Amino acid sequence: MPATPNTVQNYKKENEEVSRYMTENRSDHPSNFIHDIIEEDLRTKKYNSRVHTRFPPEPNGYLHIGHAKSICLNFGLAARYGGLCNLRFDDTNPAKEDVEYVDSIMADVKWLGFDWDDRLFYASDYFEKLYLYAEQLIMAGKAYVCDLSPDQIREYRGTLTRPGKESPYRSRTPEENLDLFRRMRAGEFEDGSRVLRAKIDMTSPNLNMRDPVLYRILRATHHRTGDRWCIYPMYDYAHPISDAIEKITHSICTCEFEDHRPLYDWSLEALKFESPPQQIEFARLNLSYTVMSKRKLRQLVEQGYVSGWDDPRMPTISGFRRRGYTPEAIRDFCDRIGVAKANSIVDIAMLEHCIREDLNLRAPRVMAVLRPLKVVIDNYPEGRVEYLDAEINPENAEMGTRKVPFSRVVYIEREDFLEDPPKKFFRLSPGREVRLKHAYIIKCDSVVRDEKTGEVAELRCTYDPDTRSGISSEVRKVKGTLHWVSADHAVKVEVRLYDQLFSKENPDEEKEGALFTANLNPNSLERLTSCLAEPGLAGAKPGTRYQFMRHGYFVADPVDSSEGSPVFNRIVSLKDSWAKIQKADGKG
Repeated sequence: MPATPNTVQNYKKENEEVSRYMTENRSDHPSNFIHDIIEEDLRTKKYNSRVHTRFPPEPNGYLHIGHAKSICLNFGLAARYGGLCNLRFDDTNPAKEDVEYVDSIMADVKWLGFDWDDRLFYASDYFEKLYLYAEQLIMAGKAYVCDLSPDQIREYRGTLTRPGKESPYRSRTPEENLDLFRRMRAGEFEDGSRVLRAKIDMTSPNLNMRDPVLYRILRATHHRTGDRWCIYPMYDYAHPISDAIEKITHSICTCEFEDHRPLYDWSLEALKFESPPQQIEFARLNLSYTVMSKRKLRQLVEQGYVSGWDDPRMPTISGFRRRGYTPEAIRDFCDRIGVAKANSIVDIAMLEHCIREDLNLRAPRVMAVLRPLKVVIDNYPEGRVEYLDAEINPENAEMGTRKVPFSRVVYIEREDFLEDPPKKFFRLSPGREVRLKHAYIIKCDSVVRDEKTGEVAELRCTYDPDTRSGISSEVRKVKGTLHWVSADHAVKVEVRLYDQLFSKENPDEEKEGALFTANLNPNSLERLTSCLAEPGLAGAKPGTRYQFMRHGYFVADPVDSSEGSPVFNRIVSLKDSWAKIQKADGKG
């Protein structure tokens, strides 16, 4: 769901220090091979000591965590070297593009903390120039109109072991090609009946150089140019020229475009651009238990496996934002994984570790009971209410304290009681004592069962008035401490427990023809509608983050919550497997 202008403004305000931070803390960001290339270019004064990058998304879907890595890299390089970074939409395929995606992409970049200032561009800004450059290639004998069908072009292209063969239309004269190309633009021919192809080498070992298509006929309404055009440039043609027009110096892209680099360079050389940009490839981000293909993410949305592009289980930036992740945590994650040439899969536990570290110092602690079990403290005076002191965040004393109401009837977690507990169960059971967090030590005296089901309905307990937390808690200790809420003061909230969307570490691995959707986790979402929380959470504003004691970090859902009726998404549990891995490796 696209952010509103006010929301985007808030993102900008929240993250206005990012660029300055990146510049002032260059030493905190380890060098990589891209830094080495740029620093050599600066040393030799290539591009007159300029550094100008761009983030060039296609507006055919929502951005995902892999794009976040590219955003941080491109804008980060510009900040590191005092350069510029453009935001450019490569909108050359109107059949799959939409203004909804444009709006969402701009909101995502802003939310991550980056700003393109006045450098917002579209490939469609250059449609006329791209067309004229194509005419220039035709007149130079480097492009021709081909009448082969798409299937015939694929057949003529050859394979990795079999060279291609030339199109029978390859020998048309420049004048004939120019006439046909202009008639293509005028709309004289049917969609798919003709294309403009580069004239390169049908025997090249690189299939991308075997006379690639530069333009195709496509009658589709463009989100910016409407029906003005019926021919559209291919991405591999429009992209390098757009870079050159914008005077980009370093065109950073992922490794799947490495085989396209010769065509990138050929296009710029054939058109005689001075100081053409150089393409540099890096490994894309692959995350465990996640798919990164836009096509597959679109399939999840369109086939109803998720509620939308911003579903908190989706790896989209908007999904992570709704899940409660912070831009700081995502930037930290992108910084930690670094930049490399070799593809690998990053453990999602590392991303979860980053959000835990970020929220540990800033998230208020609150008590919420997800599966309530009633506890009656028989010797506590009826009608009495105490307001107990509780720290807001024990990791950050500056956040101060809060008041928590305590009364005769409280609720604890149902899982915190067992009638016949195992040896190392340090929670509540008949005859055993535990401390209620910030309050008193209580002892379970008896159990009340539901007459129909036989299930435990409530516990009857007594408390020790001399053990109030913070007053005489050192008199005696107990091993178990439980969170709780006062029955008379608790607010009812809905809680959504999110898990990984896929149950398989690499869901893209297909076995015996099974689709990737066969690896979906059926337990990726659990809704709990009868949860109870501290009274202060009734006023939780959408987007506010908390740590629910012993449960994890949660956020008031920014879409479904309203003040007075919050719905909480679990951002991440408290269990930090990545920290344990690092400690075991001696890196903690």
